[in-house]
Amino acid sequence: MPSFLTSLKLLSDPTRIRILRLLREQELSVAELQEILAMGQSRISTQLAQLKKEGLVEDRRSGKNILYGVIVAIGSDRDVMERVFSIIEAGAEEIPEADRDQEALALTLRKRTDKSRAYFDQLAGKFGRKYVPGRSWKGLAETMLKLMEPKVIADLGAGEGTLAQLMAQRAEKVIAVDNSEKMVEFGAGLAKEHGYTNLEFRLGDIEKVPVADSEIDLALFSQALHHALKPKLAVDEAFRILKPGGRVVILDLLKHNFEEARNLYADVWLGFAEIEILDLLKNAGFENIDIAIVDRETEAPHFQTLLAIGHKPA
Repeated sequence: MPSFLTSLKLLSDPTRIRILRLLREQELSVAELQEILAMGQSRISTQLAQLKKEGLVEDRRSGKNILYGVIVAIGSDRDVMERVFSIIEAGAEEIPEADRDQEALALTLRKRTDKSRAYFDQLAGKFGRKYVPGRSWKGLAETMLKLMEPKVIADLGAGEGTLAQLMAQRAEKVIAVDNSEKMVEFGAGLAKEHGYTNLEFRLGDIEKVPVADSEIDLALFSQALHHALKPKLAVDEAFRILKPGGRVVILDLLKHNFEEARNLYADVWLGFAEIEILDLLKNAGFENIDIAIVDRETEAPHFQTLLAIGHKPA
């Protein structure tokens, strides 16, 4: 039977309050709690061990996973749990992250049921291993580009402009922005060499984009946002330059712990949690946001790729 006084002591920690609120709604694994709370495994495991010891949380094995949930109490124990959770809900009002936890929980639960994406994850691992005449990722990419509407696109943090050149085959106009003078010079040279008259390179920062308000139909950050000193400013800028009804696409790394990336790739941020990207987009004003993990590398450090799409209200 959980002790009411001991439970009160445990609730002095905001993290334990957040965990208990989540587990009351849904059984979750440690890995899922990591994603939702954007915390390390050891910290979450320590908190779960304390909650389990005091009779507030229990675990069970489900296949390869261990799921944690709030103990379903009966009789007098139920009265104690109800009193505990009335305090938890009151305490949650003082925790800024508590409301965001619910959105992150919804993202996590959606992954469980996304059987279609799981199928394509398996397909991606096999695609290209066995030779099939005419089948390639490049061919597939070219096909999808041909289906793209001819719009005005901003490639923010474009680098040498490989993706910008691909999109220029179909777009009405592509504006490639990068803060490296050498990258801009090199990319502009390639565009001229390949005859892309609708591809323009501009020197500038993605946190202060050299594009007029409401000029763009589609703003793209392709592995660029984790190089921004202030990602919020970059996403806000994307909102500013988009036309009403325009879309922003963010392709970036899921949050990871590979510290060497700072030196190897000049990364400012070690990727982003899905809920962090969701917050950036919502706070900027975007709606109808869709976020998914679209790739998982098989080799260490096992980077994962996050794709997010948001719409500027029409």
